[in-house]
Amino acid sequence: MVASVLVGMLCAHLLCFSVMFLLISRRLPGNRMGMDYFAVGNLLLALAYILQLTEGGPAWSIMSVLNHSLTLASPIAYWLGAMRFFGHSVRLWRPLIIFCVSYGGMQVIAQWYVVPVMPAARYAMLAATATLLFFVMTITVLYGVRTFARKLYGEMIFFAFLIGGICVLNALKFLRILDGGLDALHMDSHFQMIFYIYMSTLATIVPPSIVWLVLRRLTDELRNMAARDPLTELFNRRGLLDALQLYFSTRKATPAYLLLMDIDHFKLINDTYGHKAGDIVICHVADVLRSTVRGGDLTGRIGGEEFVAICLETNEAGTRQLAERLRSAIENHGITIAGLDLPLRCSVTIGVSPAFYGVNGLEQALHLADSALYKGKAAGRNRVEIA
Repeated sequence: MVASVLVGMLCAHLLCFSVMFLLISRRLPGNRMGMDYFAVGNLLLALAYILQLTEGGPAWSIMSVLNHSLTLASPIAYWLGAMRFFGHSVRLWRPLIIFCVSYGGMQVIAQWYVVPVMPAARYAMLAATATLLFFVMTITVLYGVRTFARKLYGEMIFFAFLIGGICVLNALKFLRILDGGLDALHMDSHFQMIFYIYMSTLATIVPPSIVWLVLRRLTDELRNMAARDPLTELFNRRGLLDALQLYFSTRKATPAYLLLMDIDHFKLINDTYGHKAGDIVICHVADVLRSTVRGGDLTGRIGGEEFVAICLETNEAGTRQLAERLRSAIENHGITIAGLDLPLRCSVTIGVSPAFYGVNGLEQALHLADSALYKGKAAGRNRVEIA
């Protein structure tokens, strides 16, 4: 009786959070961060437990086959939802339908050929498959800690711990079924009570944790938007300050050098070819800047046609070489614009600041680089000028 109450409460939790996930997904753009997939996962597991309560005990029936298939389809839906959360475009219904049909066929085969010898074969197969699924999920989460989810280290370790717990419980259930047969599946047994208590705890903890991940992703995206230029995706002034603050807070920080780069005759380009062509030129220069600087350097756009590169962990000679490389790359790269027979070419003038030693030195470095830039403009443009 107690176990039935626990399963009933578990169903209520799963259904409520399924509705909540679905409502949240409708407010999210793009791939909805997998929230609609998590909603389906909760719904499938709730339906599986409802079927289990309706069955009343181990038996061979269409209801039982559907129960087992939905039980295993649920973590697959969660898995697909997690892939969506991390930006992978995956389908939901086709993999679930293929899995349910395939696993249903496996159950029929087991019922015909194995159950006559081992009555609990289908339930052992369910526990073994669940163990394998959750083991792979645990390994995937731990792998994510070192690769695609490094920024979510604490959260991923937490999820690995919870998923690993389900894996261990299903492995123990498999061993108990092998040892005790169908008697091990009695709902009011001590082991089953522990199993349902753990599942009810997960149903209470995991959904709010998923909501927390979505909120964190949204706030990170908002912070990133506030720190980036919308046209080029380079840092704006605020983003450069934040990145420099982070850099200079490390023990290995060395003096930095600033390159201030301005597109020559940009107003003429706008007036001659239009503002759309001007935007294409700006994006082209941003792409060249991004691909030319070294991996650890910072790049930004701080004005209409003004760009910044902050060179880290280098010296004055290396900074000069980078500035000349940038100037040459932009001069020699043609820009394809619709309606023009020939590629458009532009050039830049670059002012280079002396070394500066902290975030507070950024404004002075900008001022000195700006003075050098205008000196270069006066000297004929398309050149590098050292402050």
